[in-house]
Amino acid sequence: MKAYLFGWNPVKWEWRELDDDIQKLKTTGKLEDNWSVISHKSIQPGDRAYMIRLGVEPRGIFASGFIASAPYPAYRNGRHYYRITIALDVLLNPVKESILSMDILKTGNLAEQNWTPQASGISIRPQIVDELEGVWLNFLGTKDEFNL
Repeated sequence: MKAYLFGWNPVKWEWRELDDDIQKLKTTGKLEDNWSVISHKSIQPGDRAYMIRLGVEPRGIFASGFIASAPYPAYRNGRHYYRITIALDVLLNPVKESILSMDILKTGNLAEQNWTPQASGISIRPQIVDELEGVWLNFLGTKDEFNL
C-alpha cells in the first residue's frame, strides 16, 4: 500500500471546525476533506493518508484516512496546484488529546522519513509504510485503553 503525508500548520491555517469535524466523524462515521497534494502524479484513490501537525507543539500525526478522489487542479493566489479528497477514519484534536509524537516518529526505521515537509501530500517511504501503520494502530489501541 502507498501512503502520503499531509501537513497542517495551525500558525498558517486555523482549523476552526476541528471539534465539530471530530464529532461529525464520531457520529456519522464519515468525514471528507480536501487537501493540497504535491505528489499528484503518483497518488491514487485508495492510498493511505496521514496528517501531521507542524509548526507548534504538540507536533505529530493526529489523523489518518484514505485518498477518496483522483487529484484535481486548483488555482489560488496566482498559483496552480493540485488537491485531493481524503476520507478520514481517525481525527484527533492535538490540543485536547495525545497524538503520535515526533519523538516516536524519529525512532528506528521511521526516522528515515522527513516528518516536517515543506509541501503537503508527500510520499511516505515505501519501506516504512507497514511499520508506520502498525505504530499508528498500536498508538490508537493504547490510547483507547486509557480513555474508557
